[in-house]
Amino acid sequence: MEAVLALEDGRIFRGRGYGASGKRFGEVVFNTSLSGYQEILTDPSYSGQIVILTYPHIGNYGTNTLDSESHQPYAEGLVVRELSELASNWRSEEEISNFLAHYGVPIISDIDTRALVLHLRKHGAMRGVISTVGGNNSELTAEAKASPSMVGLDLASRVTTQSRYDWNKPSGEIGSTKREPAQVGRATRFRVVAYDYGIKQNILRRLVDSGCAVTVVPAATTASDVLDTKPDGVFLSNGPGDPEPVAYAARAVRELLGKVPVFGICLGHQIIGLALGGKTYKLKFGHHGGNHPVLNLETQKVEITAQNHGFAVDPDSLNVNEVVLTHRNLNDDTLEGLRHKSLPLFSVQYHPEASPGPHDSAYLFERFVKMMEEWKRIRG
Repeated sequence: MEAVLALEDGRIFRGRGYGASGKRFGEVVFNTSLSGYQEILTDPSYSGQIVILTYPHIGNYGTNTLDSESHQPYAEGLVVRELSELASNWRSEEEISNFLAHYGVPIISDIDTRALVLHLRKHGAMRGVISTVGGNNSELTAEAKASPSMVGLDLASRVTTQSRYDWNKPSGEIGSTKREPAQVGRATRFRVVAYDYGIKQNILRRLVDSGCAVTVVPAATTASDVLDTKPDGVFLSNGPGDPEPVAYAARAVRELLGKVPVFGICLGHQIIGLALGGKTYKLKFGHHGGNHPVLNLETQKVEITAQNHGFAVDPDSLNVNEVVLTHRNLNDDTLEGLRHKSLPLFSVQYHPEASPGPHDSAYLFERFVKMMEEWKRIRG
């Protein structure tokens, strides 16, 4: 099956098609992770995006039920240098091509991904289309230009859960085998409400591992509805798209300030920034990968982090009398974390539930637990 990737600026890449037959549009971004392609593709934060994997050989260990971060792939398409048609791993249940075909996601392989990534690094992330059903270059380029821009796009409302649900599975119940000892979650001590803007399942597992009983709620849930459940803490999840159109979320966070401890990551971090009166902006090509060095400004330690975002909080827009900037990206000096000086609230831009460090950022869940403990002690 022949396939073509057309970018909105007219750049064309032709290769072989796998996965689903059809035509899919999205913002074209690249991820530098060496493994974890199934977790990437099933991360709801990739909704609306076509993902290039810079590692050249993809698919060789297949896919399995346990490694998905959600119930389906959310990426619009996959771009690789070479796709392995053979999956050889004791955990494999299905080849990646068949897995993505089942959900209507196309793959283009056998293209020069180095040239493509260099083009995006120079000119920035841009809209594109993967087609396995033909179309001339000018038609496909025009269709890419006409597809929705990521700026101004509220995708959290598209990927969020439609109804609240409880999650009580620790890491040990997901993927534990005779070769991998199960991790036993702590006794439940805290009730946490997690806003789902596109939440990954491993975040929920890590919260349970930390002793939390978690209730997941839709993105548009009001602060009053959350407070009615009398939670010990509120978690704001990752998610796709532009944070500024998600005004309902920032409004809810403003109403939660000072009433319950709040911990946010990724899109949740950006929403906190907006709730505190700050602004966000679009990055040139975003941060997508598992090798981003972040400096903790309070400890002077460097964490190797997993990241997936195309927007960032402008540190100059925040009130320094209220907010402490806690983390900085060492690649481009963008803001990676903050905390409030007097209220129980902190956030990071990266993913502490992922393990590229492998455990450099695990302390953040402990910080959330200690914050809830202190809040309960103060409130009696």
